[in-house]
Amino acid sequence: MTLAAGRTDTEFTVRDGDVELLRYVFMPDSPALESPKPYLHALRTRAGRVVSLFRPWDHVWHKGIAWSLPVVDDENFWGGPTYVQGQGYVQLPNDGTQAHRTVVAVEEGDVARFAHDLEWITEDGRRLFTERRELTARVIDAGAWALTFATAMTNVTAAPIVLGSPTTKGRENAGYGGLFWRGPRSFTDGTLVTAAGTGSGSDLRGQRHEWMGFAGRHDEIDETSLLVMVDAATNPHHPPQWFARSEEFAALNPAPFFSDEFTIAPSETATFRYAVGIADAGAAAAADLATRLRELL
Repeated sequence: MTLAAGRTDTEFTVRDGDVELLRYVFMPDSPALESPKPYLHALRTRAGRVVSLFRPWDHVWHKGIAWSLPVVDDENFWGGPTYVQGQGYVQLPNDGTQAHRTVVAVEEGDVARFAHDLEWITEDGRRLFTERRELTARVIDAGAWALTFATAMTNVTAAPIVLGSPTTKGRENAGYGGLFWRGPRSFTDGTLVTAAGTGSGSDLRGQRHEWMGFAGRHDEIDETSLLVMVDAATNPHHPPQWFARSEEFAALNPAPFFSDEFTIAPSETATFRYAVGIADAGAAAAADLATRLRELL
């Protein structure tokens, strides 16, 4: 299946016939308080069903799928307030920016590909990382397609940089950070799926799994869609703990720094790879989709 890629000065898109599968905004116009960062929205199934949510009122820094890190030493590349033990969430002058610098590659065909270079800049103007990021999209079968996300982050400072989460800072079972997906409002109270079975966010949050899926229902059309995320075996702290929610809102996040910090030494490069499957299907299709995604990592 041939995919068509499009690019403007700020966005990269992939089309499957008449359906735009993804829109990757690599130069967002987000306010500084939301830690400007590239994001994927809207994401659609091959049938055209939207499976992402942009800037919800409860967490305006949630944007479809984004590589978001709330604890980078004392800096916040997630957005909004920072968790401070003993004080809760406090708005600090530390909301950094993932700034696009150069497009490296744009390809279309059986696999659509976009690669670019970024810099991570703190609110006070210091450069912490350079990053090479690559996304690909390909059709898996008549009802599913796959997105891969790969990043290589190089510490360009003279000191180690420690990545963590609100949990490593003292907040129990709130280890979010990494590749984070926010689902549509109608997916609230949907079904989380692992190799061991199904459950809710309150049941599965913090558990370690190679992959996890989320099946949710759409308003109006009364259909179910499925999103599955797979963590590469080479990723730090694999298999990851998951920050997963179905109550209050739908979210999936293989969180490599959920309970354990990760240090990147000066001049060292840390790499992460993920595969995301998006299907016109329900929870029963998750295990097979995860197997096929694993082959892409």
